[in-house]
Amino acid sequence: MAGPAETESVSLEVDARAAAALAAGQVGDPFSLLGPQPCGVGWLVRAYLPGALGVDLVDAGSGQVLAAMQALSPPGLYAARLGLRRPYRLRIRWPAAGGGEAEQETEDPYSFGLLLGELDLHLISEGRHRELAHCLGAQAMVVEGVAGVRFAVWAPTARRVSVVGAFNAWDGRRHAMRRRVENGVWELFLPRLAPGEVYQYELLTADGTLSRKADPLARQALTAPQTASVVFDPTPFAWNDAGWLAERGQRQSSGRPMSIYEVHAGSWRRHPDGRAYQWGELAQALIPYVLELGFTHIELLPVMAHPFGGSWGYQPLSLFAPQPEWGEPAAFAGFVDACHQAGIGVLLDWVPAHFPADPHGLARFDGSALYEHADPREGFHRDWKTLIYNFGRSEVAGFLIASALYWLRHYHLDGLRVDAVASMLYRDYSRTPGEWLPNRYGGRENLEAVDFLRALNEAVREHSPGCLMIAEESTSWPGVTAAVADGGLGFSHKWNMGWMNDTLAYARLDPVYRRHAHERLTFGLMYAYAERFVLPLSHDEVVHGKGSLWRKLPGDDWQRYAGLRGLLGWMWAHPGGKLLFMGGELAQKAEWNHDAELDWAALAHAAPQGVWHRGLQAVVRDLNRRYCEQPALHAEDHRPEGFEWRLVDARAESLFAFCRYAVDAPPVLVVSNFTPVPRHGLRLGVPRAGRWRELFNSDAAEYGGAGGGNLGGVLAEPGDYHGRPASLSLFLPSLATIWLVWEGEA
Repeated sequence: MAGPAETESVSLEVDARAAAALAAGQVGDPFSLLGPQPCGVGWLVRAYLPGALGVDLVDAGSGQVLAAMQALSPPGLYAARLGLRRPYRLRIRWPAAGGGEAEQETEDPYSFGLLLGELDLHLISEGRHRELAHCLGAQAMVVEGVAGVRFAVWAPTARRVSVVGAFNAWDGRRHAMRRRVENGVWELFLPRLAPGEVYQYELLTADGTLSRKADPLARQALTAPQTASVVFDPTPFAWNDAGWLAERGQRQSSGRPMSIYEVHAGSWRRHPDGRAYQWGELAQALIPYVLELGFTHIELLPVMAHPFGGSWGYQPLSLFAPQPEWGEPAAFAGFVDACHQAGIGVLLDWVPAHFPADPHGLARFDGSALYEHADPREGFHRDWKTLIYNFGRSEVAGFLIASALYWLRHYHLDGLRVDAVASMLYRDYSRTPGEWLPNRYGGRENLEAVDFLRALNEAVREHSPGCLMIAEESTSWPGVTAAVADGGLGFSHKWNMGWMNDTLAYARLDPVYRRHAHERLTFGLMYAYAERFVLPLSHDEVVHGKGSLWRKLPGDDWQRYAGLRGLLGWMWAHPGGKLLFMGGELAQKAEWNHDAELDWAALAHAAPQGVWHRGLQAVVRDLNRRYCEQPALHAEDHRPEGFEWRLVDARAESLFAFCRYAVDAPPVLVVSNFTPVPRHGLRLGVPRAGRWRELFNSDAAEYGGAGGGNLGGVLAEPGDYHGRPASLSLFLPSLATIWLVWEGEA
């Protein structure tokens, strides 16, 4: 057997063209030059280590020097002959920072074979790899008994892709990756790297441009303005929410109450010095607050890593990494776990419609329009100056679906609210004639986006059963919440933007003019059961000069507070799930500022202001509790049998009344007065005679109201009245909503 001193005459040099390519960082197939190469009866080992002082090949087991590698041209290229292929390491001498030498011993990245399996590559190409987060990106793992990190990235048109970081002095020539010709995925295993290592990809494009990009599949990122990715720690999180997960499907099924508190994690509360709360701190403060107010779910504005705080997360650069400003990934998992242990569901806003054009992101990732469309008439979003995903490309659709599943499965989230669905469905969204391309049938529908959304919802239904998929969709697209098998998009719920627009338009009017807009509040019931709706008073309604909910309402301070209490009473009784953005429950006067916390100080104001702020908080608390306690207010939210108008045509008085019903549960009567004129002796037909207890009264003194009411309840007398077998007479305070529940025969 030939030993380390083998001297068979074989040239160690590479040809001049290859040497120049190495020096210039233009080698697209590094495994053809570096690592162990068969050579005659033995092996030739080359390593390219610019800046090294010397390199030895050593036996991987004993550490015995097998050969001193010879320095070649270009500088940094080393080579040695081995008579027999054996496990070896590189013992490298580097210049030390303070002078002298530092020694590094490591396995050769170019000594490892193929890393990704054929099935992985096939599924990536077809867009059906549902575990993409554990396939591409940086995976801390053991390969051939060696611990390190496997890197993999899809960049089919790149000429060269390298992993760069402090571990190689950010020199893209050091760790060029292997291209898998099957589908343009590049891969490389770097031994002895560990979680926490910072890295990027350096890409040489077809036109010779050099760029550095964050990892599209990074599961951890650095805080902006830093742009690099972080090797994720795969240590499993110790979850304690098995009980919640076992009950989640039933808790979130149709007919169960859904009341959502929408939260921006960075501005709900802040430290006195302006620092945002970390996830652990947020859990300690937010969870008890949400429990006290009775919400069933927290919905977080996007927590995916985003460079600009003013985007609120709606322009994420990473679809797999949590925002680092608020804590490490495990801390976010801990927040979700704590919510579940407290009985609170967690929903997350998710943005598949578009992405920012930051140069270190997905934009022209490999030098081509890879994730986006090449034609700006399809690929550029005019409103947000962002790029639109190419939903028709299988790898892109698979990337997005894998992101959704990752958040649901890895972080145990209970559902996603999918942002800007309307912008995805229409090719002419926010475009004038000539600025968009029709579909293959000449229409305006984005057929590829439709197929993507259906595939997304089917994948969630298969892999994360019981999770919610909620569409922010503002048009009349049919069947958003219909099953895919029935031709729908397959979402579980849809935001009712029509209800929101009509309700706020009505609420803004001076009461004297509301009689002319009566249908604003009645029209929503014409389509309330066309979809499974959530009624949103979201962050979008309290920014960009729109004013807070309190400020939208007319009148003096007392009328504004009274009007807001009555409006929320109307909303919580209306068919559909409920969503309220943080601060709305405080009657916050200023519109939301993402750089500051909510106006918590308002709760401590002297009377009457403080009473009104605290009163509205109590209103939300009691509305949530009554809503959850009374099946009539939620069990038939999505069926017309659960609703009946009792007063729909009192236009001149701006009065409304309706009953809510549920099987085997007492009915609830809801009456709203949207004028500052109290109504005495208002007689209404009701479905049952007997006592009707006042369940909620927005004018109650404890809420900061005048205390007008019905002494706890009224008696309904038998006798036909407006087609009902009984009737009752009510006192209805000004700008108020009251709920009454039937308690039985008198």
